Amino acid sequence: MGLTFFGLGNAIAVKVKYIGLHPWEVLNVALYQHFGLTIGTWGVVCGLILIIISLFVARSYISVGTVLNALCIGPIMDFFLWLDILPKATNTWVDYFILLSGVIITGIGGGMYVAAGIGAGPRDGFMLSISDKTRLSVSQARIIVESLVLVIGFLLGGPVFIATFLYTFIQSPVFHRSLKLFMALVELLKKKKAQNQESVTL
Repeated sequence: MGLTFFGLGNAIAVKVKYIGLHPWEVLNVALYQHFGLTIGTWGVVCGLILIIISLFVARSYISVGTVLNALCIGPIMDFFLWLDILPKATNTWVDYFILLSGVIITGIGGGMYVAAGIGAGPRDGFMLSISDKTRLSVSQARIIVESLVLVIGFLLGGPVFIATFLYTFIQSPVFHRSLKLFMALVELLKKKKAQNQESVTL
């Protein structure tokens, strides 16, 4: 469900991409515009490249969830775009609300899949591996990597605008609240499962 929400949120944002996207999506859209395939396919390609690099740098950050993230989010996003049921750009202020809904849904999805405890995404794992091998903090590693990705995407003609620079301020708080909520839910389910097992044993 978390990966589905993440893919859906990305798809909604892409529908109004002219007002800006997250740095990684800026790159994926730019690659799509230059070389074809689909936006989601380029997301998978970039994710797999990061996993391969992380395998040589710090493979401890690669897990089942990392691979699922890399392989699933792109196709899920492409599927929602293919359905053509998402709100289209109106070229008015309404588009900012459309983008906001996409960012919030993506943040909720991120909290859901991380709360599952089967591994972070390839981009997060890459940031952590870079941080491990350098003296940079995770935040510094993220800023440097995403800034580099953004520059490459921009030079390739990707959609960079005001919303690109607002992503972190909106998506991160939503992600953290979502993570806390679903972590609490997971713990509650674990306790209920343990209680049921104890009742069966007695």
